[in-house]
Amino acid sequence: MDFDLTQTDALLSTTRAVRKRLDFDREISDDLLLECLQLAVQAPTGSNQQGWRWMVVRDAEKKSGLAELYRRAGGEYLAAAAGNADTETQTGRVIDSANYLAQNLERVPVMVIPMIIGRLDQPVENAPGGTGITNLAAGLLGSIIPAMWSFQLALRSRGLGSCYTTLHLGLEAEAAELLGIPDHMTQAGLLPVAYTKGTDFRPAARPPVESITYLDTYKNPIR
Repeated sequence: MDFDLTQTDALLSTTRAVRKRLDFDREISDDLLLECLQLAVQAPTGSNQQGWRWMVVRDAEKKSGLAELYRRAGGEYLAAAAGNADTETQTGRVIDSANYLAQNLERVPVMVIPMIIGRLDQPVENAPGGTGITNLAAGLLGSIIPAMWSFQLALRSRGLGSCYTTLHLGLEAEAAELLGIPDHMTQAGLLPVAYTKGTDFRPAARPPVESITYLDTYKNPIR
């Protein structure tokens, strides 16, 4: 299969965490969301279990409830950090935009909560590789995070944006009660979804990959 590498590379390098450029006023159809989710579930999962589930939240009261949990879990920290942020730097701008999203989260037209069957706080019998928490966490979350990223890429290719957030997970049980999520499910994050104001996103500044890549041993840079 021949891919247009220019288009593919542009999609991969410009799918950003979108916060200040989310369009709060433009509606998103269920058909479009399902189209993106259909692509998302082509992602790989551990042992091909396909235990992913997706909660789409449109109800204004529930969105407000989730936003309140989000701010309770980390809003004060974000507000304080934003107050001291130097918006002339990339890090400062990220902190400022994260605080903006926290203060306006309920305004997004749709929130999507990706979930995976299973819990890290429940024993797993005959788990491959043993029952170490690192192994279990990698296996469980590794079965939903690839699908989340595929969903975000599908959104980007259709003029929508999102941001992978996890703050509300500090109050996951309260979110589960609000949304009727059963006890055997793990929430993996919260994705605010909206059309973007413009689509002219650019690659971010990153260090040369050679400086963070090693060959055979951690003390041996690849180049």
